[in-house]
Amino acid sequence: MKLPKLRLSAAILISILIVINYGEELNKLYGGAAAAQTNGKIKMNKQNRYEVITFGAGCFWCTEAIFQRLKGVVKVESGYSGGNVPNPTYEEVCTGKTGHAEVVQIMFDPAVISFTQLLELFFKTHDPTTLNRQGADVGTQYRSVIFYHNEEQKKIAALVKKELDSAKIWRDPIVTEIRPFKKYYKAEDYHQNYYNNNSTQPYCSFIIGPKLEKLKKIFTDKIKK
Repeated sequence: MKLPKLRLSAAILISILIVINYGEELNKLYGGAAAAQTNGKIKMNKQNRYEVITFGAGCFWCTEAIFQRLKGVVKVESGYSGGNVPNPTYEEVCTGKTGHAEVVQIMFDPAVISFTQLLELFFKTHDPTTLNRQGADVGTQYRSVIFYHNEEQKKIAALVKKELDSAKIWRDPIVTEIRPFKKYYKAEDYHQNYYNNNSTQPYCSFIIGPKLEKLKKIFTDKIKK
């Protein structure tokens, strides 16, 4: 996978646009509501501590490894979402005929890391301008997509996408889909914790490794020790 074709200092521009230009407005909009995961669904409850978001950003091996390293991220699980085939296998999803995207389901503590910050990282670590493709990975299963779990997430994601598009940080328009979360299917066990279990494999060394090094540079204060 090639890195996104960004303009000079794009990572800095994204941070400025999201955190400064929209930070106050988004925080008011989001309101810090908490949610818990119950059988793949979200049940709003003031007593619950964690929230959940589902991202598709190409190969879930890469996306999982990135979000696992963030402070405030409690759990990251690889799976499939957005399609119409129940309980799909990896092989079925790879055909591009199930409608599912490879995704990661992220449980996070909003008191430590906000949804806005997760969105910032989402847009920084993949190319949101290539339709159904991330580098050499081609197909609808590799599409850029945000599956929101509540209306607050939907509004924030739409605002951030609009702002980044207007700023023309990328040469091409953002094609990231913003869709309601409906159903999620956990991927096979060998996909879980993939990079941590296979870091010496060529794909992990040459594709995921550089992304993690980039992550350390652009999100230093949010990396787990």
